[in-house]
Amino acid sequence: MVDIEIIYKDIKDKILTARSKMLKHIDTTMTEVYWYVGKITYELSENSTKASYGKKIIDALSAKLTNEFGSGFSPVSIRRMRRFYEFYPIWSTVSTELSWAHFQELIRIDRKEERDFYEKESIKSNWGCRELRRQINTKLYDRYLISPDKDKIIEESKKGLIEKQPEELLKNPYIFEFAGLKENKNYLETDLEKALLSHLTEFLLELGRGFSFVANQQRIKIGSEYYYPDLVFYNRLAKCFVIIDLKIGKLTHQDIGQMQMYVNYYKKTQMIEGENEPIGILLCADKDDAVVEMTLGDSVKNVYASKYLTYMPSKEELIKIIRDEKELYELAQENEKE
Repeated sequence: MVDIEIIYKDIKDKILTARSKMLKHIDTTMTEVYWYVGKITYELSENSTKASYGKKIIDALSAKLTNEFGSGFSPVSIRRMRRFYEFYPIWSTVSTELSWAHFQELIRIDRKEERDFYEKESIKSNWGCRELRRQINTKLYDRYLISPDKDKIIEESKKGLIEKQPEELLKNPYIFEFAGLKENKNYLETDLEKALLSHLTEFLLELGRGFSFVANQQRIKIGSEYYYPDLVFYNRLAKCFVIIDLKIGKLTHQDIGQMQMYVNYYKKTQMIEGENEPIGILLCADKDDAVVEMTLGDSVKNVYASKYLTYMPSKEELIKIIRDEKELYELAQENEKE
């Protein structure tokens, strides 16, 4: 007997796939139209010696296009199309994997290397427009630049590569505004852990590409004692375990020592041939002395500290945090050379 549900599901999947392809084709076609509008308005204004001429052209064109085709061609929108053309003057270099909505976010970025980074990460991580906007607003690119090898990350981002070495997984700070914990509100480490796990999708996106959740409070036995690392992940790109402990207070030497013990344990008992050594990340609300403590010498290996925020900071505040962390890291690097 024919199972009508199986046939229905098969046809339904075909229809949905066809619709998706059709919508993507329409979006790509319209993106090319917007690029062409940008090209025309750019060339007209560039050939004129008067700046006011370009504005008149855009205003007149906007009025006619809006009258004929409705919304979508306001003067602001046409200026955005012109900026799109300025950043992508060769149509064949425009990725058809991204929508016009993606490009509207990307053209907000002036620095080409930064724009290229977000473009390639959007494609590889399959970010929607909303997620791309969040990553730009939280300055993902700048947070990555505090990593141990910023020049390498910039170079690899140009090629569409990122997060291949374990130490390149780090960000500073991490932003957990999605967890719903208020700034300056008293909460416990267990509260933060539960909040992050209840928003696991957002948490994984903030951690970066390639992360898979393994366990929380995983019981491990070292000697005669049992220990419980807060969070354990595996990163398939870096090919290593990532152990995370959450700290709501200041980082201590004891915290670092315990994390080193966790890293050593996973290296000895869980690591297999072909994998990289595990790394430990201490996420703390206050890490004023963390960079100094991370330079204690060879006794501390594959253990890092990063700050986290439970709220979305202002652009100015985030820039200051990143700048301060960068200065601390560079100071630590200079001290190591002495």
